[in-house]
Amino acid sequence: MKKRLNRDIRIAPNGMNRREVLAAGALAAASLAGSGFSSSVIAGQGGEARGINQSIVYWCFEQYWKIDETCRIANQLGCSSVELVDPKHWPLLKEHSLICALASSHGFEKGMNNPDYHSMCIEAMRNSIDACAEFGFPTVITFTGFREDIPDDVGLENCVEGYKKIVGYAESKRVNLVLEMLNSRVGVEMKGHPGYQGDHVDYCMEIIKRVGSPRLKLLFDIYHVQIMDGDIISRIRENKDYIGHYHTAGNPGRNELDDMQEINYRPIMKEIVKTGYTGYVGQEFIPTRDPLEGLRQAVELCDV
Repeated sequence: MKKRLNRDIRIAPNGMNRREVLAAGALAAASLAGSGFSSSVIAGQGGEARGINQSIVYWCFEQYWKIDETCRIANQLGCSSVELVDPKHWPLLKEHSLICALASSHGFEKGMNNPDYHSMCIEAMRNSIDACAEFGFPTVITFTGFREDIPDDVGLENCVEGYKKIVGYAESKRVNLVLEMLNSRVGVEMKGHPGYQGDHVDYCMEIIKRVGSPRLKLLFDIYHVQIMDGDIISRIRENKDYIGHYHTAGNPGRNELDDMQEINYRPIMKEIVKTGYTGYVGQEFIPTRDPLEGLRQAVELCDV
């Protein structure tokens, strides 16, 4: 029987708690076999495997915790990754038996929909791919970019052309690219991205399918998908073979995964497990209260 996370996890002044010994066994095993995405299993008490491999998205918590403390918290909560972390910190992640499940590259404003930015974006992706290959980390993020008066059909063609220039390199290095769908409806104060071109699942999926590489997949951000498309479980079922990473956050507000927001995360996580997904789910919410308590609640909720 699966064990759930204890509800009384706390960080003691000396950094120890009664799950410290278990944390030492929470090892991330990043497998890049074949053309598929990374597979990782977290061992819990008795050696059972969890259905969801969870990751802490560092930018959401860096104002509260330095990277070494975040690593310690990841281990205590049973997360096997801290993602979107500067590569200079990657040796520290490895010291804590963690990985960076998602590495950054170019920004989301200037992306692959504009040929003027192709050289810059491709160089950033290539550098990140090289770093991931060196450390054995699985995935690099990428974006369409803002519209900038580029028609959607032209932006799509530009993305396909651009990704075909770099995806072969990702294949050769056995590192994955994930294209993130972002919402363009809510304002920047709620971490929306007005003007972003890849603002629907179907649009991003058309790019991915036309590039036609198993090393380019979709970053399915549940928060953004809920705002723009909804029908989350059906979309997961439809696109399960093309999803390479997930992000979470409560809606509205991009805050905790609590009962103050509308997304029903537990059945979503169960559906993700049913699809056979073996990658990572990154906790990417912005805390409005105690960050550790909010993160503990989110990890427990998604531990299916």
